[in-house]
Amino acid sequence: MAATSRRPAPGRARQSPPEQTGGSLARPERRRSCLREEDGSTTVEFALTMVIVMSFILGIMEIGICLFTYNFVADAARLGTRYAMVRGSSCNATGSLCTTTTQTDVQSYLRGQSLPGITPASMTVTTTWPDTTGCAPSSSPCNNPGNHVIVAVKYQFPLSIPFVPASTVNLASTSEAVISN
Repeated sequence: MAATSRRPAPGRARQSPPEQTGGSLARPERRRSCLREEDGSTTVEFALTMVIVMSFILGIMEIGICLFTYNFVADAARLGTRYAMVRGSSCNATGSLCTTTTQTDVQSYLRGQSLPGITPASMTVTTTWPDTTGCAPSSSPCNNPGNHVIVAVKYQFPLSIPFVPASTVNLASTSEAVISN
């Protein structure tokens, strides 16, 4: 009798044993060792990525707080100018309840305000009256009605961003007005 080969039944494809195809039954110990080499790598990558992302988000928040504080520094300059412009040399006229102001008065007034995000001791206020016209004999300050008053406010904002050396940002704003009283 001649050697006959086994042929598959009609309509069926010939299947190879699993160890030849590389299927799920082929060398299970090798497959498990590959997985062991990558165990936890996703967790480590996630942790490293989150540190970077959270640092970036906290840095953006800190810059936002700095801009928020700058808004109140500018507001303080406007408040100081308003305070000085309504307390000019004619303010202490007979029967008036207000008194003339000095640089120390403006600084004390602004430090007494409760401005959010600002430490009053870190705020420097400089008030000047640049006009000298109409002052006899050149009184200081020359705060006659119609003259100008300039209030400059400076504040050192402590900037702290993760993984960045701590520093301070100098915030400054200046306001000028005409003395009305």
